[in-house]
Amino acid sequence: MKIDIWSDVACPFCYIGKRHLEAALEQFPHKNEVEVTWHNFELDPNASRDNKEDQYTLLARKYGMSREQAIENTDRVAASGEKAGLAFEFDKVIPTNTFDAHRLIQFAAQHGKQDEMEERLFSAYFMEGKHISNKETLLAIAKDLGLDATEVLNSDAYTKEVRKDEADAQSLGIRGVPFFVFDMKYAVSGAQPVDAFTQTLQKVWEETHPPVELIRTGDKGETCEDGSCTV
Repeated sequence: MKIDIWSDVACPFCYIGKRHLEAALEQFPHKNEVEVTWHNFELDPNASRDNKEDQYTLLARKYGMSREQAIENTDRVAASGEKAGLAFEFDKVIPTNTFDAHRLIQFAAQHGKQDEMEERLFSAYFMEGKHISNKETLLAIAKDLGLDATEVLNSDAYTKEVRKDEADAQSLGIRGVPFFVFDMKYAVSGAQPVDAFTQTLQKVWEETHPPVELIRTGDKGETCEDGSCTV
């Protein structure tokens, strides 16, 4: 089974959705036969790399609400994150452009460390208050995973790959993240409860692995030959 996930590392619901999917997979008896691939999606491609406003001011302006309402909404997101085992530190968040972080995810994928990079970037942004469009910060994050991203970040490497993911999202009609696609057949939008992921996993597995119907013929009696035993 293949699960494709469109996500932005500046999206708290993407982090919560990641945890919910992981919890569902832990309960899934065929988890070792599930391949997860992350795809890039920028919630704000025009975001500045060096914002002078904090998270709450930006949210208030974006959604036409007061700063106090933005704080209240963020507190509710933090409470949802806590239930998923995530300790969001929204006061530390440095809003910024995520394009280079997405290029880093593509780079990590080439070394079999895509999921680890997603996790590291989520944590850096939401828990540690890291500036994830800063080159030195991204180099340090890559180094944490044993990767040297110097050449990548000093060039436009993986730009085409990021743009392709975003174009694919557009063609699929994806306008928000997280967005999970199971075997390119079923979709789960948003940070749905663990049960929703569990049910989808089971449904897709049953459709792609129908039970085998055994038909017995011939006289009764036990025989074992040609590598099989029949009764």
